[in-house]
Amino acid sequence: MDVEDPEYSLARCKLENLLNKSMRIRMTDGRTLVGLFLCTDRDCNVILGSAQEFLKSSDSFSQGEPRVLGLAMIPGHHVVSIEVESESLQTTTHGL
Repeated sequence: MDVEDPEYSLARCKLENLLNKSMRIRMTDGRTLVGLFLCTDRDCNVILGSAQEFLKSSDSFSQGEPRVLGLAMIPGHHVVSIEVESESLQTTTHGL
């Protein structure tokens, strides 16, 4: 992969802008993790800081108490979806 490739640079810039933003990651086993995006790799593994785990509930209105995980690594092959919380995006600094 050519580091000077414009598509690579754009993708890297977009990922860098997501650093320390709050993300919600849904996993194949039904769990949802919410935490700060710290890093990823080529295999799409994701590291979240200050992560909390929410278990899948049969009742969509009762999520229950989250379990505090702290630092968590989510294997890329278990990721179903990733959402960046909108409040987290609105606090982006304008100097970028």
